[in-house]
Amino acid sequence: MQGNRPAEGVVIVRGTGEGFAQEIAAGSHRFLSDEPARAGGTDTGPTPYDLLLASLGSCTSMTVTMYAQRKQWALQRVTVRLRHSRVHADDCEACETGDAWLTVIERDITLDGALDAEQRARLLAIANRCPVHRTLSSQIDIRTRLE
Repeated sequence: MQGNRPAEGVVIVRGTGEGFAQEIAAGSHRFLSDEPARAGGTDTGPTPYDLLLASLGSCTSMTVTMYAQRKQWALQRVTVRLRHSRVHADDCEACETGDAWLTVIERDITLDGALDAEQRARLLAIANRCPVHRTLSSQIDIRTRLE
């Protein structure tokens, strides 16, 4: 921690243990996460899954924009709309998991600007290679320890 701010690449999340609202510190940024009132929270911030979708959506938009800028293409705006759900694996023909439930993230990307079909197809391929997309679609090893 540098002063009151976490080191770059470190996120600190603190909760009181009395409710679901969480204070999040990421570098110099401070924000909240919570659950909606219907789930017992106080709705003071986005849910953890909303934050996950926001991570994927912002990374997608940034990656597509960066590529289009490098190519000097006429991309004017990127809009990424995401939804999260859980489906029973038996209901999913393309599923390769033996788990009873599968996490599904639907991502719709709108590209505004004078782009031809080939450029749009390339930007879609680039969207599927954004770092957060690659992380979420890879095997993840979360190492947890109690301090």
